[in-house]
Amino acid sequence: MKKIIVTGGCGFIGSNLVKKLLLTKSNIILNIDALKKQSVPDSLNKVIKNKKNYFFKKIDISNFNKLNKLIRDFEPSLIFHLAAESHVDRSIVNPFSFISSNILGTLNIIESIRLNNFWRNNKSFKLIYVSTDEVYGSLKKNQKSFTELNKFYPNSPYSASKASGDLLARAWNKTFNIPIITTNSSNNYGPWQFPEKLIPVVISNCLKGINIPVYGNGTNVRDWLYVEDHIEALIKISKFAKAGSNFNIGGGKEVTNISVVKKICSILDEIEPKKFKYSKLIEFVNDRPGHDFRYSINFNKLKKELNYKPKVEFELGLLKTINWYLSNKKWLLKNNK
Repeated sequence: MKKIIVTGGCGFIGSNLVKKLLLTKSNIILNIDALKKQSVPDSLNKVIKNKKNYFFKKIDISNFNKLNKLIRDFEPSLIFHLAAESHVDRSIVNPFSFISSNILGTLNIIESIRLNNFWRNNKSFKLIYVSTDEVYGSLKKNQKSFTELNKFYPNSPYSASKASGDLLARAWNKTFNIPIITTNSSNNYGPWQFPEKLIPVVISNCLKGINIPVYGNGTNVRDWLYVEDHIEALIKISKFAKAGSNFNIGGGKEVTNISVVKKICSILDEIEPKKFKYSKLIEFVNDRPGHDFRYSINFNKLKKELNYKPKVEFELGLLKTINWYLSNKKWLLKNNK
């Protein structure tokens, strides 16, 4: 029996992780989520029905007292910390909520662990702190890809708040010996992603027949990682990686934003045709402040130490994602307003 806490378990990545963890019947899952607008609790409706090994608590991790009581009473042997504000555009408009959730919330979790003794007698206890490649900033022209040794150069309030969490996790591991592992992943995509991120926004706007906004000239490059591959990596890391380590998790597929948009339009032209080509909806808009030009993740360490390799090719994953959203149009269009 393994008692596992997942913070942000009603988020896009978190809900996929919860579903995967529940496949192991001996796991007891406590999902902690504040259920904000971007949460997707619907994604868990089918899998948690009549589950005796699943528990949910609606708590904002910035509330230390409530969070501490939960962690103390539950005495987990594993924590996946995914709860976070995660959209760069919103961090520019309202940075305070990102500081509260991503920095104070992370501090509350690691302090709660430090102040309680349950983990000291459990040699297998680990905290997996899930972060982002955006902490590294934008790659320069002569740089090939980010490794775990790259310095942090965050360029947005979001990436600065996540980098702060990375540093807190490292400090509490080094100072207090709390068994923490940090992961930095590239851009995730897949079913149930809330329609504020690029791929679901493009699909939704196509279905609505409205303009698809693309920042600048669309040549910004991202590395794409199918969410199920990310989940597989996180579980493997939780089982086999050493405390105090950190890992990059990538998909190995770099694509410009405009290429992603055009791919989606092309696929929809075939499977959901209209009288016009969807690419005609593309509208280039003013670039956002501090927009990183290129991310590229080097995940050789994960390959070498834990034999990790992403299974889902980007083109196949994108098709699967589009088909899922087409099968869930009502949910997609309701949430993209």
